[in-house]
Amino acid sequence: MANAELLALMDASFKELREHSIVKGTIIDIKPQVVLVDIGYKSEGAVPISEFEDEDIQVGDEIEVLLQRLENDEGMVVLSKEKAAHKQNWDKILKVFQDGGLVKGKVRGVVKGGLTVNVGVEAFLPGSQIDIIPPKDLNEYVGNVYEFKIVKVNDDRKNVVLSRREVIEAERSEQRQRFLETVKIGDKVEGVVKNITDFGVFVDLNGMDGLLHITDMSWGRINHPTELVAVGQRLNVQILDVNREKERVSLGLKQMQNNPWENIEASYPIGQRVKGRVTKLVAYGAFVEIADGVEGLVHVSELSWTKRIARPSDVLSIGQEVEAQVLGINKEEQKISLGVRQLDSNPWDDIDARYPVGTKIKGKVRNLTAYGAFVEMEEGIDGMIHVSDVSWTRKINHPSEALKKGDEVEAVVIEIDKANQRISLGMKQLDNDPWANIDGKFHLGDLVKGTVTKLASFGAFIQLKDDIDGLVHISQLSEDHVNRVKDVLKIGQEVDARVIKVDKVERRIGLSIKAASYSEEDLRKETAAFEALRPSSDMVGLEEAFKFAQEEWRPGQK
Repeated sequence: MANAELLALMDASFKELREHSIVKGTIIDIKPQVVLVDIGYKSEGAVPISEFEDEDIQVGDEIEVLLQRLENDEGMVVLSKEKAAHKQNWDKILKVFQDGGLVKGKVRGVVKGGLTVNVGVEAFLPGSQIDIIPPKDLNEYVGNVYEFKIVKVNDDRKNVVLSRREVIEAERSEQRQRFLETVKIGDKVEGVVKNITDFGVFVDLNGMDGLLHITDMSWGRINHPTELVAVGQRLNVQILDVNREKERVSLGLKQMQNNPWENIEASYPIGQRVKGRVTKLVAYGAFVEIADGVEGLVHVSELSWTKRIARPSDVLSIGQEVEAQVLGINKEEQKISLGVRQLDSNPWDDIDARYPVGTKIKGKVRNLTAYGAFVEMEEGIDGMIHVSDVSWTRKINHPSEALKKGDEVEAVVIEIDKANQRISLGMKQLDNDPWANIDGKFHLGDLVKGTVTKLASFGAFIQLKDDIDGLVHISQLSEDHVNRVKDVLKIGQEVDARVIKVDKVERRIGLSIKAASYSEEDLRKETAAFEALRPSSDMVGLEEAFKFAQEEWRPGQK
């Protein structure tokens, strides 16, 4: 063949090598910076050695490369293995995107808003599309290989956007359907705690989310699910209910154990002593856990026989170990009544032996009420002095007239009511009743001195010796007509008066101020007139009369 024909043939073959096309070549030499490749052109081509990273290559290997330039300034053919792979991969990416398939890729690094992934070409994985649960640290994904769905491709800019979340959701949907088709109530399954709320826990059952309500977590009392479980924890649970239409599953954790309330009456018979831990304090009592899943209530009234406990928190604390006695059981409502005071003897059981009627006691006034004063006889044991038992002679309307809180007083036990835990005390019983021999102290016609203590519409009360009160009727104040008692007498005023009546039975002494200067004859007439008055709104027994008093004088007042 002539040289001219050979040159023409060679030129024709060279013309088939077009720039920016993919060609096959053979590695002819491997240098530190480049790999020389023969593509059948008049000069060999060079590929940067960095494009063969992690590849084991040898002289003689056949590879595909992108012909970038047939000649550069140095007369060398410029080739790229990576760009050849990129062009081939881009075509594959477009086809996978059009077909709706999946592509595998390796996470290369973290960028703003997500991750870069090599799927043959560089692609972007937004942070929201990494997983169904927002990741805490994106770096944990770098270097891992996953399957992705291509959600967006820009051919002009050669941009690819991926989603791993859609792949996971699709897998979970398939798993969820398989789960719902096969699961039944009563099955025991394993899952992972996915999320925790105030009302319960969501458990991932391999693609299916089940709800474990807080009431089905424990047979005992828990205030929040975090007391028992944590996110990521594996749990064995029981299927309680399945709603295939709404794709809902209800789970139970406590059902994995025997119900401690089944044989509760045999386990904790009434009267048995138990030990437990205080789990909750409320205004009306304390809840005590006596076994796993079993709590009893100690009512505030069952804490002590004698101590006045206003709030359980005054004597108990959360976590405290206590001993108690079983008082009652309601299996249906899962309630147990406990008592702490029953561990000690009731001081009221022998109260009548320790304080028989007639016993003199000393105590401090603890409290005053409208009808009497409470006196502490011993710790937790109070007796009550009624206002009517303060004095034989003085009419006490309120205990504060004779006593004040903190006073040390003496009294006598006059009655004991063990059933209602009440003791009645009396102060006046310490002395003899002065009315018993009143007729020896006051006689008709006696001229007496006294102090005005109370004023009423019908008369005035005069305090005589030995704290005995007498009553001056309004008609006995003056010879002149008196419209209002207070026009004639004042509280605390000292007066002279005649005794015109002594009634031992009704404890009443009638007095007359106007008769203080009467003769014996006048005195007999006035006494007869006084006798004619009958108990009414005008003249009543001393006990009743005091109720109508409008003004009052107390010792020490001016």
